[in-house]
Amino acid sequence: MALLDSKGRLFGKISILDIGAIAIVGAVVIGIFFLPGNSGSVAQIGVNVKPVEVELLIRGLSVKDPDRFVKEFLESETTSVVIRNQPFANVGIKSIERLPRTTVAPQPDGSVKALDDPRPEIVDITDLRIILTSDAQLTSNGFVFGNNKVKVGHTVRLEGYNYDFNGSVIDIRAVE
Repeated sequence: MALLDSKGRLFGKISILDIGAIAIVGAVVIGIFFLPGNSGSVAQIGVNVKPVEVELLIRGLSVKDPDRFVKEFLESETTSVVIRNQPFANVGIKSIERLPRTTVAPQPDGSVKALDDPRPEIVDITDLRIILTSDAQLTSNGFVFGNNKVKVGHTVRLEGYNYDFNGSVIDIRAVE
């Protein structure tokens, strides 16, 4: 009996193409389940996770009653965060601070002073500094929340029951 017959079958029973297809499927299965690599692993064993604080600056938020909004925001204790259109999680709210809205007023001697903005429409516009707390992976390239790196300058969206606005990261630090 010949090793290959005239139809390309091994020992007259199995086609060489079938053997090649089985080998490819076997290699794919081994590659997926036994050799996941760094990014394909579902189990995050040995990942360096640390508690962090992320400080955000929100400029020009239009709110009818800023004092009530700040009070309700702080009382909620958590907020939902979206990073690069990817929902991350609910994170803790450590603090929120209203920043003064000022304008520059030149003085007769040539100096300038920062005075409260007298415009009436500015009453419904506020600037905030918010500090959020969460856990993040510490990598050699910075902090990673979910699958997204977060660095100073990135925009983060905060969502809640009655709000949805963006803030800019101005500081991120590990909490010891």
